[in-house]
Amino acid sequence: MIVIADSGSTKTDWMVLVDGECNKRFHTQGMNPVLMPQEELERILCEARVQMANEMPQRVFFYGAGCRENVIPKMEMAIVHVFHPLKREDVQVQTDLMAAARALCGEQEGIACILGTGANSCLYDGDRILANTPPLGFILGDEGSGAVIGKLFVNALYKGRLSNELQQEFEEQMQMTLSTIIQKVYREQMPNRFLASFVPFIFSHLDVTGVAELCEENFRLFFRYNIDPYHRHDLLVNAIGSVAFHFADLLRRAGKKEGYEMGLIYQSPMDGLVKYHQSVIG
Repeated sequence: MIVIADSGSTKTDWMVLVDGECNKRFHTQGMNPVLMPQEELERILCEARVQMANEMPQRVFFYGAGCRENVIPKMEMAIVHVFHPLKREDVQVQTDLMAAARALCGEQEGIACILGTGANSCLYDGDRILANTPPLGFILGDEGSGAVIGKLFVNALYKGRLSNELQQEFEEQMQMTLSTIIQKVYREQMPNRFLASFVPFIFSHLDVTGVAELCEENFRLFFRYNIDPYHRHDLLVNAIGSVAFHFADLLRRAGKKEGYEMGLIYQSPMDGLVKYHQSVIG
């Protein structure tokens, strides 16, 4: 039995493979080894073990946000402890960016991107990540992300570049005022998630003058500032994440204008990860 886990801060998506075939899929709370103590990680892993009817996997592949090199041993030890008698060498912990690369490119060379609340990208050779343009977060960078789309939308809305009618509809539907937005962005936690929460409203108003253009420019900046440094116009650019998936048409158009061709666009990496690990196992 092989277990694949794709973990974000909110939820972890689990897939159990038996003899190379998908046997069970379920979800638990998200895990971040940077933010959580090992005891909390193990508590959530125990919930996953129960979902597997306490059957012990032969190997575990864990991909997650926050799985930086310095905390990978912490995550590995939590998995080994909960899934005893699993050994350390039977556990592989990788970043969410490696999950995107393997899901989108498999064992082929390519460019893999994550476009969700945040944004990230890498140049991948089919085995390793060769280069990564630092995204820098939504204040200094994160072009292409939901947080930046939300930031640009608010800027345009309250600086008169979008209509008064749209502003009124936004405030009524989202139950927001400018003072509320300022408070949440500058005084409260997780302002990136708050700004990204406007994305569904923005997506539903792409037909309003100026909104699609604003989003497309955001994606063009993503290619210009994050993909151009790889100097690989010959490679397909593949993307994963809710923003990439829902804004796929605008993303493809922006890429074409910047001289790139888009390849695969997935909402979630799990199906691609299953194909990758089936290929490796096979």
